[in-house]
Amino acid sequence: MFTQLYNKCLKLAAHKNSSYFLSLISFIESSFFPIPPDVMIIPMAIAKKREYLKIFLIATIFSVLGGIFGYVIGTFFFDFAMHIVKFYNYEDNVINIKDALSQGDGFYTWLAILFLAGFTPLPYKVFTITSGLISFNLVIFVLISFISRGLRFFIVSYLSSKFGDTFTDYMNKHGQKWFTIVGFIIVIIVAIFYLLMKFYG
Repeated sequence: MFTQLYNKCLKLAAHKNSSYFLSLISFIESSFFPIPPDVMIIPMAIAKKREYLKIFLIATIFSVLGGIFGYVIGTFFFDFAMHIVKFYNYEDNVINIKDALSQGDGFYTWLAILFLAGFTPLPYKVFTITSGLISFNLVIFVLISFISRGLRFFIVSYLSSKFGDTFTDYMNKHGQKWFTIVGFIIVIIVAIFYLLMKFYG
């Protein structure tokens, strides 16, 4: 099933209305769809090198809108939300997250997790839904989503337009590892900065 969906997304990237399909895929991926927008962003940015900013903006804006939709699902449709979470085998994690948020630094822990979910290969939709389930601050949720999703899609779109198939081959082999490492480095840097501000503040 996943292979069929993946190939379908690749075909949509070559469609004359690819921008509209990218909007749709970016939206639904943030709430339940398993195939990430990167599958369309890369071939689109290679084919339309001068439009990489437009492609990045479309993916980012509609991904965040889809994240808000996922948040709404988590807030108002508990049973449906849990079905999606269970599909990705994250139900135990949701319980642990609720417990963590009851701790003193739970808020900052969830900020880091949410950023990593938006930037790395983690299933972002699980964390948008969970944000609704735990009633996380919506404004901060949207802000972090814009930062994490925007940073990821900008990197993918820009490097695809710049290096073409070379970047595609690299992403296929090392993309998940690369984004995970960079994501953790960013979180560690921000955490160190926060601790220094707290210590000297």
